[in-house]
Amino acid sequence: MLLAALVTSPVAQARPVPAAGDDPAAAAPGFEPELGRRILRAESYARSRPGFAGIVVHDRQTGATWRNANSDTLIWACSTPKLAMVVDLLLRDDAGAVDLTDEDRALMHAMLNTSDNDAAHTLWNRYGGEDFATRFPSYGMTDMRFTDEHPHHWGWILTTADDLGRLMDFVLERMPVEHRDYIVGELRAVDANQQWGVWGAGPAAKPGNKNGWSDDNNDGSWLVNTVGFVGPDERYTVAVMNNTQVVEGGFETGVETTTRVNEILFRGYFG
Repeated sequence: MLLAALVTSPVAQARPVPAAGDDPAAAAPGFEPELGRRILRAESYARSRPGFAGIVVHDRQTGATWRNANSDTLIWACSTPKLAMVVDLLLRDDAGAVDLTDEDRALMHAMLNTSDNDAAHTLWNRYGGEDFATRFPSYGMTDMRFTDEHPHHWGWILTTADDLGRLMDFVLERMPVEHRDYIVGELRAVDANQQWGVWGAGPAAKPGNKNGWSDDNNDGSWLVNTVGFVGPDERYTVAVMNNTQVVEGGFETGVETTTRVNEILFRGYFG
């Protein structure tokens, strides 16, 4: 969810994507052969869909990472920066830079659980506004940027699937354990309005995700993004950013694309 329909989008166009080969070891080195085959199928499916998608899959156990050709393409982040805001608030509270109240923590829950915009507006304005984003690169979002055409606000950030994947890795690998466990619990228990995208990996994968979505330019195209984790001990992190471009039913199309990519990747993979 975003503040309003986006206008005059500067988002880069998709790059030409080479056809996937049939050798999973070559296409997705470092992954188990079965997952490599799934990655090939997921990429082929994504190429068949309207618009384009940036996709990143990371195995935190082996360090293997697969990125498609659009993983570094800037796309409107929509509500995914709410996750970075929660990371920032928790770490600033630890450092004594802020003193989070019970109300603040309830707003943080609302941001993660239902992607509540009003909660995000309140916390953004209460705890520094644009200053939040000066720390986001420290959490992995090194590609992110604002534009001069829009307010410098959580709802107007351009980012990449690479950024979102690194943000999820930061949560799982560098946050204090109590904060990591809190965020994992929140993302595993999101409201029905976010039970798609990485959620498509299926219950056996124990997925958790933070999603974001918005109409782009009021022309039928939608931006539909998902970032999260799957597997035992949250072994794999996944980010998919989908720009449906101009298509009827753009939101539903984007939800279907991001969810199906994760179904292909992980549904049934963990038994």
